[in-house]
Amino acid sequence: MSEGWAGFSAAELTAIALSLKVAAAATVCSLPFGVAMGWLLARTRFPGKLLVDTLLYLPLVVPPVVTGYALLLGFGAQGPIGRFLSEHFGIVFAFRWTGAALASAIMGFPLMVRAIRLSIEAVDPRLEQAASTLGANPWRVFFGVTLPLAWPGLLAGAVLCFAKALGEFGATITFVSNIAGETQTLSSAIWGLMQTPGAESGVLRLALVAVALSFAAVFASEWLVQRQRAGTQR
Repeated sequence: MSEGWAGFSAAELTAIALSLKVAAAATVCSLPFGVAMGWLLARTRFPGKLLVDTLLYLPLVVPPVVTGYALLLGFGAQGPIGRFLSEHFGIVFAFRWTGAALASAIMGFPLMVRAIRLSIEAVDPRLEQAASTLGANPWRVFFGVTLPLAWPGLLAGAVLCFAKALGEFGATITFVSNIAGETQTLSSAIWGLMQTPGAESGVLRLALVAVALSFAAVFASEWLVQRQRAGTQR
């Protein structure tokens, strides 16, 4: 097996790059929905809110393979949503890197929403009410008052989603399998190497990369949260 940069093989570097690509896509695509859901849960009351909360956090507690199987049923080539998207828009998720991004986004979405929700709840509602009294419409209040004050929580939520997406395995491998160069992320590459005799060094290299990336993401998230807390206590 040919070696690339810093002793990593070409396949390992591809898996690392694909993981970063999948995690970035999952985070960016989830963020608008995460902000909307975080605001909805933080600032509104509606019938069935407890049910929405429960469904939101369900991916964190059910086995990831169940989530992956559900995605396969819904977004697979023969699934109702997957068939519709493929026939009308040419969008395919099953056994593609886009499917890995979708699975990762669903698994990371609850963590993102929780951070954003707590951040919005920490914003003093009286500031929003004052802006409304001065004539600002709800959109202007949100973008001019709520969002700027809650931005550390938004970034923290995005970073947590990114970290979760980097480490996602069960739902991803169930939905898109482990195809080298297409769906083989960092986690599935480690799993594959663990099944290969004599590949212990590769497992160790990728495990260290995974730990380093996850540590950096969680550290950044905690730093942002503490920065917001310090700001609200002034």
